[in-house]
Amino acid sequence: MEFNENQTQDAQIAEKPAPIATPELINGSHALIQSLIAEGVETIFGYPGGAIMPVYDAIYDYQEQVNHILVRHEQGAAHAAEGFARISGKVGVCLATSGPGATNLVTGIADAIIDSTPMVCIVGQVGSHLLGTDAFQETDIIGVTIPITKWNYQITNPDEIPEIIAKAFYIAKSGRPGPVLIDITKDAQQKLMSKPFLHKKCEKLLSYRPRLAPKEDQVAAAAKLINEAKKPFILVGHGVQIAGAEQELLQLIEKADIPAASTLLGLSSISVDHPNYVGWLGMHGNYGTNVLTNQCDVLIAIGMRFDDRVTGDVSRYAKQAKVVHIEIDPAEIDKIIKANAPVVGDAKKALEMLIPLLKENKHEAWRAEFKKFDAIEDEKITQPELAPTTEKIKMAEVIRTLSDKTEGQAVIVADVGQHQMMTARYYQFKKPNSFITSGGLGTMGYALPAAFGAKVGAPDREVVTIIGDGCFQMTIQELGTIAQSGLPVKIIILNNNFLGMVRQWQQLFHQKRYSFVELQNPDFITIAKGFGIDGHTCGAREDLNDSLDKMLASDKPYLLEVLVEKEENVFPMVPTGACVADIRLE
Repeated sequence: MEFNENQTQDAQIAEKPAPIATPELINGSHALIQSLIAEGVETIFGYPGGAIMPVYDAIYDYQEQVNHILVRHEQGAAHAAEGFARISGKVGVCLATSGPGATNLVTGIADAIIDSTPMVCIVGQVGSHLLGTDAFQETDIIGVTIPITKWNYQITNPDEIPEIIAKAFYIAKSGRPGPVLIDITKDAQQKLMSKPFLHKKCEKLLSYRPRLAPKEDQVAAAAKLINEAKKPFILVGHGVQIAGAEQELLQLIEKADIPAASTLLGLSSISVDHPNYVGWLGMHGNYGTNVLTNQCDVLIAIGMRFDDRVTGDVSRYAKQAKVVHIEIDPAEIDKIIKANAPVVGDAKKALEMLIPLLKENKHEAWRAEFKKFDAIEDEKITQPELAPTTEKIKMAEVIRTLSDKTEGQAVIVADVGQHQMMTARYYQFKKPNSFITSGGLGTMGYALPAAFGAKVGAPDREVVTIIGDGCFQMTIQELGTIAQSGLPVKIIILNNNFLGMVRQWQQLFHQKRYSFVELQNPDFITIAKGFGIDGHTCGAREDLNDSLDKMLASDKPYLLEVLVEKEENVFPMVPTGACVADIRLE
């Protein structure tokens, strides 16, 4: 067998005995684990490999303090860390080796940056003497991830580890949360630190100082617009839940009597049964929330970024309204929609300052306008979907029945596609921080590992993931992670044997030219049982109640496959590039 020069050098390094640590001096790998513990990390999602092996050797010594969960693919580690972070409010941590291990994290990192999810990804790297030589499993992961991280850094000296890890957690969690990647060369993991280990939490950085408390004049300008408004309308984004501002949001809504709608990621910020909650915004959102966006006189956006799925055609979006935009990331102000009263700061702190400046008000006639549109939507869409005459089960039936049985209290993790939109429409969220999904990136395969991560982060809550048959097959291997953990994650596959959302677009906009969207699926239940997970298939409407009861009653992981109508479409719908007021009901 032939070796190239790089392989020979690497083999020689590998054959050298590991440095002997002392109580005063530890190697980089132990410094890393101790730094994570100092940051309060109790759970790591990861997958071992050559370039990260010294860290895994160190983890062996800390198993009572750190729970490492072995996923089946590094993408699963990233999504599990996202789900954990979203439900717990803590920073999710994932661990991978160099090269393909690191690049397999990229989808999860990109997902986390656009959905503002705090995550620290730690990856191994080849020895520093091999950097830039195209050594075995070397990838410039720093260069790869610069556009999709808040910060990334390569460690080549073990003395850097405590400070860099402290910075990583501070940056990931503060301001607008997001992912950070730390790349550690193998020799930095193995070498002894030159000085005793000392981990000091980072409290501020001169080069990174996010504003939490907004300027008083900005808040006063926003209050003036709201107090003068005749038809104010609140758009609730994910930033409300990130900031923990749900109670302040309720105080604002109730004091000024303002109707409020949520974005996709803002769902569950307000209970659906609150009298001022008027529904969900966006491409497949409710009829009234979209149409009346173009009739309000003051639009109050809180912790949202005016994504194109919310605005439709920007040139025809809320042109009549003055805009109050409360947002912690100044880069989002005026990026899509010009704000008349920008408020840069944390949503909770901004609302705490805003509420005392608002007048008690009543907008009963304006709120009643939404009910008129609700009645139309209910007649044309909602009732036919909840009480269908079709032979096959409809997705809406499954979601609403699940909602009733869990009393709107479960953590719902949805994948991406028609089932995601149906979940957003028909699950009746009653408890804050109950909906987890891939919003901005729309990552198929997100839900199965994210649901597992959510269950780890909130073991006392019922976690149910709703997945399409196409999405399920993208990360199906994470059934092994769930089975090995034994955690009772409940999985519902809505199986229509299609890539449903793509098929819907091909039907509506491409003359039913169904190009590569029909799936020949495997026997999902047999596969689940092969992993040691119980499950069954429900294909008849009369069996749906009992099927959901059986799944929810299980104290172990459970897979329920529901055979649903093949060519069902999701309405309402704002076609791409259309005005929100031109929303289609059919």
